[in-house]
Amino acid sequence: MAVKASVHRANLKMVDMDRNYYQDHALTLARHPSETDERLMVRILAFALNAREYLEFGQGMTDDDEADLWEKDLTGAIALWIDVGTPDEKLIRKACGRSAQVLVYTYGGRVADIWLEQNAAAFERQDNLTIVNIPVETSRALALLAKKTMDLHCIVQDGQVWISEGDTNVPITLQVVKAARK
Repeated sequence: MAVKASVHRANLKMVDMDRNYYQDHALTLARHPSETDERLMVRILAFALNAREYLEFGQGMTDDDEADLWEKDLTGAIALWIDVGTPDEKLIRKACGRSAQVLVYTYGGRVADIWLEQNAAAFERQDNLTIVNIPVETSRALALLAKKTMDLHCIVQDGQVWISEGDTNVPITLQVVKAARK
């Protein structure tokens, strides 16, 4: 019998002074059996950094036609496509054709570096693509916050990001390795 996804809940309190966005989110995440704590928490971080009214989790890990997170406008057009990890370059190219803006949050240290090196030329051709790398120390520190039920606080101020759960505070380091051309 196949192992089913587990359900994780996170109450996320957002204080994003850079975007003047202050909101509480009750998140319910289906965690695929093969998903690690690290990837789960990077998905939550991606949500926090891009939180807005219509941003929602997709089935990106199991369905190539869906993002890990996405925002659709009222017509159903995809305004924002977010993937986590090191997705196949062809899937990124397809997402760039379907969405106004595509963000990829990589993590994992050397694995992410190799993926970026192997696909750099293809990624440069995508004008609406932004790739942000999360250093391995940061993603591993985030993984330590993972629980079935979480009360998370995220603060963004002057480009600095912190996520905390209880007494544990994780400063988030983000490295933009490719910025979308406007």
